Amino acid sequence: MVLIGISLGLIGSGGSILTIPILVYLFGLSPDQAAVYSLFIVAVSAAVGSVQGLKNKLIDKKMLLYFGLPSVLGIFAMRKFFMPILPDILWKIGDWEVSKNFVIMIVFAVLMILAAIAMIRTKKVENAENQAIDYKKIILKGGFIGILTGFVGVGGGFLIIPALVFSAGLGMKNAVATSLAIIAINALIGFGGSLGATELDWILLSQLSGLAIIGILIGQFLSKKISNEKLKPAFGWFVLLMGIYIFIKESFNF
Repeated sequence: MVLIGISLGLIGSGGSILTIPILVYLFGLSPDQAAVYSLFIVAVSAAVGSVQGLKNKLIDKKMLLYFGLPSVLGIFAMRKFFMPILPDILWKIGDWEVSKNFVIMIVFAVLMILAAIAMIRTKKVENAENQAIDYKKIILKGGFIGILTGFVGVGGGFLIIPALVFSAGLGMKNAVATSLAIIAINALIGFGGSLGATELDWILLSQLSGLAIIGILIGQFLSKKISNEKLKPAFGWFVLLMGIYIFIKESFNF
């Protein structure tokens, strides 16, 4: 869990990518339960991380509105209305049953692999601040990421940061700080929309959140000493291996 916070503190993303596998494979939670726990842990740790961005005036308040509001609506609708009506068994093909939990983990594994490839192949980021901002595109991207966050329980930082850099014209530091604020809001709303859907162990949740908070404080300290250009590819290879492992494990049920 400390590693989750360090990831958020250093690059503004990657927290949920690590949280869900840890909760599923180490703590024995179902993917649906893990999504709810993950939303709370990431919300709390990202909120703590946002304080530094707020102090340094790095958070773009306009993007919190245009990008963050559609995200909030998307995640709330998904967690409150759509996820509760999904049956545990989505469909059957002969004797093979396709469960909701299986689909969540497969979608999650694919997202991990795509995010890892993006991090591995990342080049020096140059923002598009001189280009006209397409607010309609920003609103649509915000809504899509909110829906995705609600389905698999991720913060969506690996999607939010590129959108803020290339579509909103933010610099990397502003994008990371704004991403943390959006992640905190999204995850908290998603968690609120999930209350009552699953039983929560508040002691475990508090302990894990505390470790994640320690991690994000360490990550923000290290971010002053470690270059993002060096960190992202290394983290990307780790995420890629985890994504492939989850995909194979869930597909072949071993």
